Amino acid sequence: MSLPHIAYTLTQRWMKFRNYRETINELRALDDRELADLGIGRSDITRLAREAVAN
Repeated sequence: MSLPHIAYTLTQRWMKFRNYRETINELRALDDRELADLGIGRSDITRLAREAVAN
């Protein structure tokens, strides 16, 4: 593996992690009523953030 490829891969992983954390933080900032309006339970937040980053 070349150094540019390694750097690219690390950059992509870091960006995915940042998006994952941002998604979690934004969803956790909502109150239970707002989450319910979106059809999301508190227990779904981590899974939804993981799925959002995977796509």
